[in-house]
Amino acid sequence: MSDGKILGLAVAAIVAFILINSTIFTVTEGQQVMVLRFGDPKVQITSPGLHFKMPLIDNIRTFEKRILNVDPPSEEVLLADQKRLVVDSFARYRITDMLLFLKTLNTEASAQQRLHTVINSALRSMMGKATLHDILSVKRDTLMESIQSIVNEEAKRFGIEVVDVRIVRADLPEQVTQATFDRMRSEREREAREARAEGEQLSIEIRSKADKERTILLAEAKRDSEIARGEGDRKAIEIYGKAFGQDPKFYAFYRSLEAYRNSLSNPETTLLISPDSEFLEFFKDKLK
Repeated sequence: MSDGKILGLAVAAIVAFILINSTIFTVTEGQQVMVLRFGDPKVQITSPGLHFKMPLIDNIRTFEKRILNVDPPSEEVLLADQKRLVVDSFARYRITDMLLFLKTLNTEASAQQRLHTVINSALRSMMGKATLHDILSVKRDTLMESIQSIVNEEAKRFGIEVVDVRIVRADLPEQVTQATFDRMRSEREREAREARAEGEQLSIEIRSKADKERTILLAEAKRDSEIARGEGDRKAIEIYGKAFGQDPKFYAFYRSLEAYRNSLSNPETTLLISPDSEFLEFFKDKLK
């Protein structure tokens, strides 16, 4: 075989390979494909596997068959009870009509932007008819179903279906949150002041009551001690009277000894007394 024939076969093989490669394409489980001929939609393929197209004149556009997520930016809404909330939501959607999607949105990025607008509009519309209590109660599920229904009606025009819409978080606006926090803090401080005042008042009452009881106890104890002391002195006097009445001389001697002890117990005391003084009556024999 001549070199020319070999070269020709090689070129033919290469051309055949390119033609076959540009004719066959694969669709996976998570994909759906639209075949375009000179830019015009020709065939929509949703089943996975090998498929064929005309080489050179056909090209394909691949779209997601799986459910896609969309996360709109937070939106501040005014509720029916004139309360404001910052709502953070998310949604999930899928492409159901590739041709309509291609004509209206063309790309997933455009779909994301359009759904942001549609979802936020539906949120403002429906939540403007609801109260904060509705959002925090079991009515929230019904509210979300209504929002999803409105979003779906609008999304059908773009060849997509919204399968779920949820509120991730609903917060008060920052200025309202700060005002609420300040009000709560002021309320707690007021309650703390009242509690401290009540505690101080109770403390004063307890101390006053304790001081009063202490004073009464001390007075009663002093009274009882004085009574006991007086009773003891009375009995002592009676006993002394009876004892000294039996021996007057001994009584006089005892009283003199008491006088000597009281007068002479201090070593620094000096007494100048006449020897004939009655104070020294019991020392007269010793002084002679």
